[in-house]
Amino acid sequence: MTVKDAPARADLAATDDIGWAVRLLAATPTHEHRDPELLRRWARAADAFGSALAPVACDARIVERDGGLELGLLARYTSRPPTVELYTDTINLAERVVDARGWRDWYPPGSVRAAALAHEAVHVHLHHGPAKAALKSALGHSALRLGRLRVSGHVAGAEEVAAHAYARTVCGLGRSPLLLTAALAAEAEARSGSANGSNPPPARDARREN
Repeated sequence: MTVKDAPARADLAATDDIGWAVRLLAATPTHEHRDPELLRRWARAADAFGSALAPVACDARIVERDGGLELGLLARYTSRPPTVELYTDTINLAERVVDARGWRDWYPPGSVRAAALAHEAVHVHLHHGPAKAALKSALGHSALRLGRLRVSGHVAGAEEVAAHAYARTVCGLGRSPLLLTAALAAEAEARSGSANGSNPPPARDARREN
């Protein structure tokens, strides 16, 4: 299937942004058997946290390169040295998918690159500052309770949800980049010849090396 055939597939946009955030969490290891309502509560909390973040400057070095389609990545943050890699081939494909699906009102020209950079800026922010603890607190997940003492636990995938929500907000997008990554996952599935007609979980647009 080509990009032009994309609108013929199931309407991914029928699932709202929180719905895609829940799918991302459900597809994340350690959450396979979690209560869907718990995942939805975490998704809403992470989305709200990311949406409320003040603008974050990206102090990491920015590198643009090809090869993202082979890796399945839009962007990646690596911490040693702090670098944000933007994959231009995947970004260009995402722009074509936006046009093919009629989503240009949600994702204006150039917004895919801007959103990818904003997304990674949040990962840099969470990696180096106190915001990660604030996110844990906002999620309300307890790893340990001893009387009145509560230790906030890590929720795998929540940082991704927050970063997508931040990118949607600061870039003024009509929908979360999660929807676009889901469309890219569907495109990759179709290109591989393994499409089965079901809606895939959203593709990850970043992997970090610590």
